[in-house]
This record gives sequence, structure tokens and C-alpha cells, in this order.
Amino acid sequence: MQAEIITIGDEILIGQIVDTNSAYISKALNKIGVSVYQITSVQDDINHITKSMKEAEENADIIILTGGLGPTKDDITKRTICDYFGDSLVQSDAVLDNIKHIWKTYINKSLSQVNIDQALVPSQAKVLMNKYGSAPGMWLERNGKVFISLPGVPYEMKALIDDTVIPKLRKTYKFPFIQHVTILTYGLGESLLAERIESWEDNLPDFIKLAYLPGLGRVRLRLSAKANDKKMVEAEMEAQVKALLPQIEDIFVGFETDESIEAVIGKHLTALGKTVCTAESCTGGKIAQSFTVHAGASKYFKGSVVSYATEAKIDILKVPEALIKEYSVVSGPVAEDMAKKALKLFKTDYAIATTGNAGPDKGDSNAEVGTVFIAIATKETVYSEKFELGNHRTKVIMKAVNKAFEMLQKEILKK
Repeated sequence: MQAEIITIGDEILIGQIVDTNSAYISKALNKIGVSVYQITSVQDDINHITKSMKEAEENADIIILTGGLGPTKDDITKRTICDYFGDSLVQSDAVLDNIKHIWKTYINKSLSQVNIDQALVPSQAKVLMNKYGSAPGMWLERNGKVFISLPGVPYEMKALIDDTVIPKLRKTYKFPFIQHVTILTYGLGESLLAERIESWEDNLPDFIKLAYLPGLGRVRLRLSAKANDKKMVEAEMEAQVKALLPQIEDIFVGFETDESIEAVIGKHLTALGKTVCTAESCTGGKIAQSFTVHAGASKYFKGSVVSYATEAKIDILKVPEALIKEYSVVSGPVAEDMAKKALKLFKTDYAIATTGNAGPDKGDSNAEVGTVFIAIATKETVYSEKFELGNHRTKVIMKAVNKAFEMLQKEILKK
């Protein structure tokens, strides 16, 4: 069974916002065995939306539209759906009650007509109640195809997908079983990795596909299996992973779920009752930011010093000026001292420190652009590694962040 996603809104096409809705919907559909055939972004234009709906109906069994359901005149999705289905709008009392509740509880202003009109839905539609907003979702069926229209506000859309759409799809259709296993590797490029596991890859069964997902300093190997027999898929996937791991044991870091590596590290630290801090120079706080975007990070992440300038390393972290003069601010000894001082300052179990030259100029050091030292400190030891990460400033910074997480995870897994 295939799906197509249509995102509606000029703001997407002019680059004002990034379309994160499609990625979320695709992932949710894939988990229940639905393949996404195509994703299309269209203008707030009746003809454009109608054309996309016609094409989607030819290609897919499930068509999901997001956006264009607000109270303003340019939100035209409902009218377009009505025209497409030869339908008319009727008032949904349940939606109107929900709108009144939202206005009374959170807005405390009188309802205007445009807000009341949001309770109008196509007469053929099954209403999908939006508990976080005034625009309802809608479910319409025709010729064995289902059209689902959802609001474009991400948190409203996500709630409807998780709480209503996916359960209703499961109840309505029978889907094949899909399993993904993503293996994280660090330190070997995509082409060299492909050469190493070529024989194993060539012998994968037809229902298991391998994808290489290269990133900055890492490659993810995603195995995807799809078949009706769940037990067979799980058994074969386990066997293939077991055969692969000995071939990549020197670069294998772990398995990726839907979570990022820093979220996985956070879970490890929480389970161990351990904490971490950072002292960042060239990464400018991005390691700390990567931790703190996750709810509950305060359980394991205690703080950061962004000692970007040499003076900050001396004045705040108390790195000896003599050490900097002897080895240079971009050096292993300075990175290690930064990590030790941060560990003491925040009273944590682990500390990460970064110092380097991301470019475009050499700054306070004679180190070549792309040179980065990353240190890990614990209560027992401290060590650092030197990396040459290229000459593109953004790539250098993000590669350094990824390398720091790689080093920290390996240190944690030693326990």
C-alpha cells in the first residue's frame, strides 16, 4: 500500500519555513508498513491543489494533505476538497464546541465569523478532532482511496497522526510488517565501508535492502525489511546483523533508534546515574545545545563553559597561560586541561572539551584550518585526540561535535 503527502502553503515554497511535517508523517506511515510514493509541496492555489490531488489519487492509496486549514482567506483546502468531491460544507457541532472551548479557556475574546467558519467541513468527511487547535482534521473515502486533510501547525498535525490517523489506518487496512535496523559507524568513509562489506551485502535476501547514510564523520547503515511474515523478517534481520557486526567491530558504535546519538548518550548516563559537562571553544556551545534540546537533559547534563577566546580559557577555566604558550591554544594539553577544569567546576563524571581552528583564518593559533583537539575527562583519567576536519567552517564544527559524541559514547560504554 502506498501513500502520497501533499503539503500546502506558499510559505514552504518561498523558504520561509521548512517542511518538517512530511518527514514526521513519512516516518509514522513507514512504521505501519505504508510506503510513501511521493511528497509534493504546492501553493495556496485551488488549481494547483486540485491537480496534485488528481495525480496523487492515480499513484497512491492514501493521500495526506497538510496545511491550508486556518481561518484566513488564503486557507482554501476545505473548499478545494469540496470541489474535488462534488460536496458542500456543513457545520460540525462537535468542532464548533471545540472552538468555543478553546476561545473561552485560552483566548477570552468573542468569536469572530471566520473562527466560527472553521467548524464547516465537507458533508462526506469524518471529522478528526483537533484537541490542540481550532482547525479539524478530515477523512474522506472514494473508490477505495482515502484522503486525509490535517492542519499544518506541526504540533497539531503530530497529535492527529499519532492519536487518530495511524490507529484509524491500522483498523481500516491490513499492512505488511516493516522492520528497520540502523547501525552507527564512525571513522571510515562510505566507499571504504562499502568495499569492506561488499560480499555480505551481495548476499542479502531480496526483501532486505541496505542504505548507506553518510554524515559528517560517520556513516549509518540502514537495513530495511518488508514482508507479511513478521517472525521470518525478525529472524532474518537478526541473522544478517549478527553476520555483519564482526566485519565492522572496529568502527561500530551502536544501534540507532529514532533518537539521535546525544539522546542515546543521555539515556546511558541516566541509567548509570552519571553526569556530563562541556568546555567548548571551536564548537561554540553546539555540543551543549545538542544535549539540552532533549527534555529531561538536566538529569545528566550539568552545564557548559563556552570559552571561545583564549582569554576566556585563562580567566574562566583557569587554563595556565604558560601551558597555552608552550603548546598553543589549539593543542591536546590545552584541550585536556579544559576538560579537567570543567569536570571540577561542574562536579560531573564526564567532561568534553574542544579547541580548534574552524577557519577561515588561523586566529590565536598557528594550527592549520580544520585542526581540532577533543578531550574527554573522567574522575580517573583524561585523554585527547587530534582531528583534521577539512577547511569548510560549518563542516569542521559539526564534524567536531559528532566526533565528541563518538568519543564520549565509547568512554561511557567502557563501564
